[in-house]
Amino acid sequence: MSVNPLFQPFHLGALELPSRVVMAPMTRTFCPGGVPHGKVVDYYRRRAAAGVGLIITEGTTVGHQAANGYPNVPRFYGEDALAGWKKVVEAVHAEGGKIVPQLWHVGSVRRIGTEPDASVPGYGPSEKRKDGNVVVHGMSQQDIQDVIAAFAQAARDAQAIGMDGVEIHGAHGYLIDQFFWDVSNQRSDEYGGDLAGRSRFAIELIQAVRAAVGPDFPIIFRFSQWKQQDYSARLVHSAEALRAFLQPLSDAGVDIFHCSTRRFWEPEFDGSPLNLAGWTRQLTGKPTITVGSVGLDGEFLQFMVDTDKVAQPASLENLLQRLNNQEFDLVAVGRALLVDPQWAAKVRDGREAEILPFSREALTSLV
Repeated sequence: MSVNPLFQPFHLGALELPSRVVMAPMTRTFCPGGVPHGKVVDYYRRRAAAGVGLIITEGTTVGHQAANGYPNVPRFYGEDALAGWKKVVEAVHAEGGKIVPQLWHVGSVRRIGTEPDASVPGYGPSEKRKDGNVVVHGMSQQDIQDVIAAFAQAARDAQAIGMDGVEIHGAHGYLIDQFFWDVSNQRSDEYGGDLAGRSRFAIELIQAVRAAVGPDFPIIFRFSQWKQQDYSARLVHSAEALRAFLQPLSDAGVDIFHCSTRRFWEPEFDGSPLNLAGWTRQLTGKPTITVGSVGLDGEFLQFMVDTDKVAQPASLENLLQRLNNQEFDLVAVGRALLVDPQWAAKVRDGREAEILPFSREALTSLV
């Protein structure tokens, strides 16, 4: 019997994963005060115990006053939050898994009234006003350097508490992606203009993180074409343009690209079946993580409007064929792992019939 490719080990320098299954980052808002507690420890531990090779935590905010956009999101700064994350790390490692934090700044998504300081507006590439009031603070060059320093410090802290790398959140219309996107970045300085200029913030941030952690600590970079504000948005429209966008990020220090799509099976460009992760791997030579409706039918976004909808388990045949063809290296699983901590073990052991369906109720508790 051939080995399921999802459960073959993966090696990248010092990073050794027991399987190719990655837990996708999923915001849970179960951390009052931003501090992970015992239930959060168990939540991640259960996934590692069931065969998830790499856990990417829910988005964790870096130590900048405007980083957070939602209540009860965990912090990745401060002694109390870092002590909580250290317990998570120890639990995951005890089960044989690996774990990295997703480092996050929401940018202009933040609204006045949001914790921890309700008076702080969103920060973004360009200022926005409403009724004469500043609702998004246009970032100065000093602001840019402050945010970069916050990411570097968070990465340094991740290394210090035993995390196995870091993921930088550069997707979905949050701060880093806001700099990439011409709709949100109207700057006229070196951080604006064409896509090369709009990428400068991300490049300098990655370089700073790399300098903070040294050459051997893995850096994952998550990016997307689509935005929460516009699902049809595209940064680039061809493989050549994708290469021009990604190569400077790769050169800056990215080890693994996490290529966020809504449906992993959809081709990224006409004329090829390769998805975004497949193209990214081919163009950069770096390992990639694919993601997007893995293991369940339907999309997460449907569940935000259709509260009665239930997603049933879906065949992995297409996914496994692509993985066998080395289109990508790792597979991030979101909703299926959220509702069923044993998902990886059930797939590994041929118990697919036991996989739990997903409903919106799964968002309301930690299991």
